[in-house]
Amino acid sequence: MKIGRDSTEGEIVTVIVVGDARVVFGDCRDVLKTLEDCSVDSVVTDPPYELGFMGKKWDSTGIAYDVSVWEECLRVLKPGGHVLAFGGPRTFHRMAVAIEDAGFEIRDSIAWMYGSGFPKSLDVSKAIDKGQGKLRGRRLEFVAWMRKTGLKAGQINAAIGMSDVGSHYLRHDQPAIATADLFDLLRPLLPPVPEHIERLVAERTGIEWTEYKKRVVTGVKTGTLLAVAPGENRERPALEMDVTEGHTAEAKQWEGWGTALKPAFEPIVVGRKPFAKGSTVAANVLEHGVGGLNIDASRVKSAEDTSRKPTLVRDTPAGFGKGASFGGNGSVLGRWPANVILDEYSAGLLDEQGGENPSRFFYCAKASKRDRNEGLDGLADGVTGSFEGNVAELSGRKIGANPDKPNLPGKNFHPTVKPTTLMRYLIKLVTPPGGTVLDPFTGSGSTGKAALLDGYKFVGAELTEEYLPIIEGRLRWAYEQGTPADDETLF
Repeated sequence: MKIGRDSTEGEIVTVIVVGDARVVFGDCRDVLKTLEDCSVDSVVTDPPYELGFMGKKWDSTGIAYDVSVWEECLRVLKPGGHVLAFGGPRTFHRMAVAIEDAGFEIRDSIAWMYGSGFPKSLDVSKAIDKGQGKLRGRRLEFVAWMRKTGLKAGQINAAIGMSDVGSHYLRHDQPAIATADLFDLLRPLLPPVPEHIERLVAERTGIEWTEYKKRVVTGVKTGTLLAVAPGENRERPALEMDVTEGHTAEAKQWEGWGTALKPAFEPIVVGRKPFAKGSTVAANVLEHGVGGLNIDASRVKSAEDTSRKPTLVRDTPAGFGKGASFGGNGSVLGRWPANVILDEYSAGLLDEQGGENPSRFFYCAKASKRDRNEGLDGLADGVTGSFEGNVAELSGRKIGANPDKPNLPGKNFHPTVKPTTLMRYLIKLVTPPGGTVLDPFTGSGSTGKAALLDGYKFVGAELTEEYLPIIEGRLRWAYEQGTPADDETLF
């Protein structure tokens, strides 16, 4: 591993090098410009979904829609090289358009489906009883003043002891006024508070929730605590919550209405850099080593005999579901990979519908706690810590939250960690053995970890400094495992 300064133009550059993996600290738009044309074999990445998730600034900059990012990815890819980019169901279409506008051919999309998502929905009836429609102007007034103080969401969360509340005091799309007790915790960080703000805080409970407090309790349900106080375990404790019914006539009318569906899939855009004019797939793979999909390495094992000849439909071979293509036999290696990836829960539901026939798809659940934290034993919960050279000293900036008040407990506190098994599968699908994988949005290092585990080279960029020790730890762990034997598979 190497961490140091690059004196070019006086800029400080932090570089993590572990085996054949290299990650540069910086904006990917700048990092990509340092890479040579046609120097990588694939791009496998998890860009921001541009949803402002958990109040994270990096998830609301619009960079995933920036055509220049994908133009640079196109430039550094070899002709025929693929890009696989995750997106959110609400926003991935804009990213797909940016990728296409950059010059990529959109070849397909892959749906990663899972049963563990939970709906982030507003209860319309409760919102009416809380007066959210009438009192939004008061909340926006509070937010406008809080933004002028210069406080950041992380500072607010650390002060009040919660992990995902501060952004609501600063955002116009989901504004909120602090309760009197929470506002008192913020006072040491605030300038003199004007009278009209004091009044908003004092009146919040008395005015905004008057009708809500009159809702009739009809039962109790079990839930989990959304906000985790500093120092607590990242596992959110269970708690009981009242089930209520509307109090006002308007709230009763909208009982049972919400604003969101249960999330159950994430799309992955599949793009390919065009071949040279007049070239073919066969010519391209011989010249550049990329251009196809590694079907056999990505086949899904099955208890059925997938090597038999395909069914004939009007004298035309039709091997749908049997791992065969038109005009060819199936394979003893397993079924042809599909553009759907399931977790075991979703696959189980499909199996129930299919009787004796097993699922035809690759299984991959969300990242486990073990997967997230492999290689991070040396890091304290909620604090990024430091490694050789101390990035904090190199950059002149403090990393992460206050060590005495970590507002994001857990060693790998990145909020959107992808499972290593999934990333290994995707890399293997589009990258030749020993090839180079690029991830412009390295995050917590899942793509790099997966690449090293299977003997690929890796190049990454990451803009958020507090994730660097997590990346380094996970890459080092993967490197220490060594390359798997040839007969070791994911299935």
